[in-house]
Amino acid sequence: MKMTRRLSALLAALLLLLSVDAALGADDGFSTSYTYNYDYWSDVRESPDAYRVASVINSAMLGLEKIIRNPQSLYARDNDLYIADTGNNRILQVRREGQKFVFVREISQVQGAEPATFNSPQDVFADEAGNIYVADTNNQRVVMMDRDLNFLRAYVKPQDSTFDQGANFLPNKIVVDVAGRVYVLVTNVNKGLAKFEADGTFTGFIGANKVTTSMADYIWKMYFQTEAQRAQSENFVPTEYCNAYMDKEGFIYAVTNVFKEYDLLYDNAKPIRRLNGIGDDILIKNDRYPPIGDLVWDETDGPSKFADITVLEGDIYVAFDRTRGRIFGYDPQGIMLWAFGTRGNTDGAFKTPVSIEHMGYDLLCLDQSESSITVFTPTEYGNLIYKANTLYSEGKYDESADAWREVLRLNSNYNMAFIGVGRALLRQEHYTEAMDYFKMAHDRENYGRAFKLYRKIWVEENIWWVALILALVIVVPLIIGKVKKMKWEVFEHDRSKVHS
Repeated sequence: MKMTRRLSALLAALLLLLSVDAALGADDGFSTSYTYNYDYWSDVRESPDAYRVASVINSAMLGLEKIIRNPQSLYARDNDLYIADTGNNRILQVRREGQKFVFVREISQVQGAEPATFNSPQDVFADEAGNIYVADTNNQRVVMMDRDLNFLRAYVKPQDSTFDQGANFLPNKIVVDVAGRVYVLVTNVNKGLAKFEADGTFTGFIGANKVTTSMADYIWKMYFQTEAQRAQSENFVPTEYCNAYMDKEGFIYAVTNVFKEYDLLYDNAKPIRRLNGIGDDILIKNDRYPPIGDLVWDETDGPSKFADITVLEGDIYVAFDRTRGRIFGYDPQGIMLWAFGTRGNTDGAFKTPVSIEHMGYDLLCLDQSESSITVFTPTEYGNLIYKANTLYSEGKYDESADAWREVLRLNSNYNMAFIGVGRALLRQEHYTEAMDYFKMAHDRENYGRAFKLYRKIWVEENIWWVALILALVIVVPLIIGKVKKMKWEVFEHDRSKVHS
């Protein structure tokens, strides 16, 4: 009898473990990646995998005779993927066919340019017309060529007083807008992105990082250091961006990883920025903490430092952390959707993260040391998160709320799902229900917004009762006071008659 009970208990425990494994994502042939998020108290909460490794692209898979060396960047346009194979002075064009990636061509020369070959190209961009732009770093130019690799234009060091004429022009990252304007991140230039018009004319810099220093640092440097000490100490100058991405609306997402750690949680560091046409940061940050990657770190590794960023449909952006090889996804409000990844040499891990791109909702992550690209595809859980965000942005609030409830079914500790249901209910003017969900997410700002709207409607619906109650509160004491006064006057009058 005891043995039967033990076997029953063991079977129940096994079934429980299997059910948990199913909730976190059953084995479907893909490698899994540890996924987590943060709760209200900044504690790590494990969650079902948002992504799984679908494949790894490397030299052998593409059938290359010359292996990829020291790659620096990726760029995706439709089904074409461009790889800056820096160590081999070439650009590789790869095409996605279903779930496979096939080698298309090697781009190592441009017809009609001098020099015709590249020298340590750091980045690549392709526009809608098929024109290809290459940050030909050690040739000190950005080359523009057509789809047949015929030279069209070169963007070189501007002969302008705003650019240090004694410095080399070393372009390392490029983005191009729909009007053909080219924005270049130049090594050792901290004035922002160099902007070139479509005809090659340099028109200045945009998005310079603002100088940040404390008053104590300023006073110490100006009044307590010698001239030699000031020359050797850190200058009060803006820091450089390390990467950039242009979204479909023409806004530039830029990342920087030079900052002081204590500035992160107070939103002074701004490691991710969304720049408009005049270079102002307009990134929305409505979460308790700004989008900075990990909220907790140790002294050994330090905080997250983003190597690159990409922007998906619906203004969801994904940043690639070079500190711990992690990938962080954020919604348009700056709220973390998920985080996953690690350092290492297994599938789904990275040694030297340098670049991230996307095709649809698939993520492509470049590891410089491994010379490989890991392709991540969303799980059911990840697709539900995207579906809920998309439906909300399309104004389909009922369906969005249903999708967020499905997310909660898979992960009952997911604050973003509570907020998502609450926001959908808020749009539907179901304020009391929205308040309940915001309360569960500890979202005070949205709770306050829902409460104000609920209070406004309640007052409008009950204004007559409110007015009546106020009238009674004000009038009744006046009447009572008047009656008492009249009684007192009558009493005094009667008493005066008696005495007379």
